[in-house]
Amino acid sequence: MAQLQTAWDQHPEPLTVASAPAPEYGSGSLADLLPTLAAGLGVPDMSAAITELTPADRNCVFLIDGLGWEQLKAHPEDAPFMTSLLATSRGGTGRPLTAGYPATTATSLASVGTGLPPGAHGLPGYTVRNPDTGELMNQLRWQPWTPPGPWQPYPTVFQLAHAAGVHAAQVSSPTFENTPLTKVALSGGTFLGRLSGEDRVDLAAEQLAAGDRSLVYTYFAEVDGAGHRFGVDSDTWRGQLMYADRLVQRLAEQLPPRSALYVTADHGMIDVPFDEQHRFDFDEDWELSAGVALLGGEGRARHVYAVPGAANDVLTCWREVLGEQFWVASRDEAIAAGWFGPRIDERVYGRIGDVVAAARDDVLLIASEREPKESAMVGNHGSMTPAEQLVPLLEVRS
Repeated sequence: MAQLQTAWDQHPEPLTVASAPAPEYGSGSLADLLPTLAAGLGVPDMSAAITELTPADRNCVFLIDGLGWEQLKAHPEDAPFMTSLLATSRGGTGRPLTAGYPATTATSLASVGTGLPPGAHGLPGYTVRNPDTGELMNQLRWQPWTPPGPWQPYPTVFQLAHAAGVHAAQVSSPTFENTPLTKVALSGGTFLGRLSGEDRVDLAAEQLAAGDRSLVYTYFAEVDGAGHRFGVDSDTWRGQLMYADRLVQRLAEQLPPRSALYVTADHGMIDVPFDEQHRFDFDEDWELSAGVALLGGEGRARHVYAVPGAANDVLTCWREVLGEQFWVASRDEAIAAGWFGPRIDERVYGRIGDVVAAARDDVLLIASEREPKESAMVGNHGSMTPAEQLVPLLEVRS
């Protein structure tokens, strides 16, 4: 805390909320991808928000968990095939998409599958408060169990496409087939579970060919897992990147006629050093914990829920302590700045923290006692920095 206070004395101006680079909702975010593809397939009520993309009869989205734009560009020798496709990203502009805030798996997968930003689909963080129960709800693991339909009531793009006669399918690990997150974010058409990456991409190619109009999704998780455990420049991470690159090439070489393959990700990642200058521990900091009823989110994208009447004091304290390294906003400020999208559904409003803190620097706000596993991770993500927020949209057409 003394080091933070010294920095505060030297640089008294906290980061402004307006200086945070809000995601490109409505024109270039993950939430815009499937609606754009579905519009090209003639699905009613879908619009082509990513104007750079050209319609195709058969579309496959291959999502590589944790492979951000900056990480891919930094490792050309480990991913030669995907590197060769960088110029194709976002319809040949060579530009990335933005993941959305927070840049975390549950939020991003819901944005992909529903075609809606977090303020509408209602999964605005790793853990958020359930206003009906007052408990923290982990939206990745769906704990404690919460009825999925009321939590996320909108149909997925896959469901709408299937209803419009498009062949829709998801090819992923069998583990995900019946999870609540899959139900609310990625269901619709046919789910096909396969364990190996090779089996998944082979089956994804078959599913593309199974319809005159097709919308297929497949997924690879291990790049993210290696980054969390070992870091995004570790030998283990590089090995998983190499494997993912081979899977992308294998799928690209099997595309049936009139197909477009899009390779993207749910977020990027950064490594955070294990020292007091980079990792601040909420569970050992009386200033940050004063007036806080619940700490949600994750280390680089926090939702802070104050005890009644303490929200303004918590906001002031968090800005004073963390404001040079985190964008710290009230709920209404974050909403007005567009962090969660252009609209916030009423059922979602109370899920967002009274205070929202997004890291700008390579720092982490851990909670060593209440979140021991998350606090021990090397690679982290969640915020709006380019390393976390920017994701590729590589394209191969047949």
